[in-house]
Amino acid sequence: MSELDAKDREKLKDSEYAFPKDRKEPLNDADHVRNAMARFNQVAGVSDDERDEAWKRIKAAAKKHGVEVHEKSWHQLGKKS
Repeated sequence: MSELDAKDREKLKDSEYAFPKDRKEPLNDADHVRNAMARFNQVAGVSDDERDEAWKRIKAAAKKHGVEVHEKSWHQLGKKS
């Protein structure tokens, strides 16, 4: 995965994070989108409403970066079909 150092993270807009208030899970490229999906359920201290909004941002970033998303909801992440 591409690395983001502290300087690179500071350059990202809040809107380039799945959880912009806390600047958690950057969505600046395909690798980070996949990582945000993989770690979604590990993000602590956020409400279900924040997760709903983060999921919308992840899906938009996935589309932008050509990442396939099979889950219809964040509730399906990590569950086997």
